[in-house]
Order: sequence, then C-alpha cells, then structure tokens
Amino acid sequence: MNARTTRTLAAALSLTAALALSGCSGDSEPKMAVSGAFMPQPVNDKMAGAFMVIKNNTGTADKLTGATSPLSGDLQVHETRDQKMQQVQSMDVPANGELRLERGGSHIMLMGLKSTPKVGDKVTVELRFEKAGPVKVELDVKERTYDAQNPKSTAGQAH
Repeated sequence: MNARTTRTLAAALSLTAALALSGCSGDSEPKMAVSGAFMPQPVNDKMAGAFMVIKNNTGTADKLTGATSPLSGDLQVHETRDQKMQQVQSMDVPANGELRLERGGSHIMLMGLKSTPKVGDKVTVELRFEKAGPVKVELDVKERTYDAQNPKSTAGQAH
C-alpha cells in the first residue's frame, strides 16, 4: 500500500470507530416502555382520563412533560394530592423506575374530545418527555368501571 492509501484507510477506520462508539453511549437518553394503557369509556365528549405505567429502563431520570392525541387538542398531565386533582407541568420518571398513572392518582386528561370512543376502540396518544424521544401509545377503551388493579372486577371505580 502506498502512503495515501494508508492515510485514507486509517481515516475511514477512525471515522467508523467514532460512529460505532457514539451509538454505544449507554444511558444518555432514557428509553421508556409503556404497559397497561387504557381509557375508561367517556360519559360524554367533554373529557376522558388516560392511565398506564411508564417504565424507565435506564439509569437516567426523566420527566413526562405532556401528550398529544388526534382525539383532543388539549391533553393535560394531572396529579392528585390530598384528594385534589391539579394540572402540573411535568411528572418525574425515575431512573430504573416507573411512573404509575392510575385512577385516584396521577393521570392524563383529554379535554374537549372530538368524538366519544366506545368500549373496544383504541385511542392513540403520543407521550412527550424532557429527555427521551416521544412514545406512541394505544389506549384500550374499557368499561367505565374498569379497575386495572383488579381487572376481573369492574365495580366501584370512577374517574
């Protein structure tokens, strides 16, 4: 090989190594996994709640900062403290932990629905995070009394 070929080959190998290492940067951006996503069938087209478990499978903490959906132009992140529901700007998703959005606690509200989904329908929501990329979620529309903690019983719970 001549000197020029050697320099070109060395530069190509260096670039390849740099690209490979940048793709192996570890936990620099959290990766979110969602399970148990559902929405109780709304009573009317005014509002609905979305519930799920968001799992952060990395060592980097993050925050849920919002959500979007074709069903509503106004999605709000809510928490319940001292039996009072209030809108918040974000919710922590701890490193190697989870954020539980459930009845009686933190949840996402869809305000001013464009239609009223029925049991068996699926509603698409895209979750937004401070660090992680957006995550698309399909909410299963369940009976109004559905309780994710006890799926066989649908008694007694309402938003």
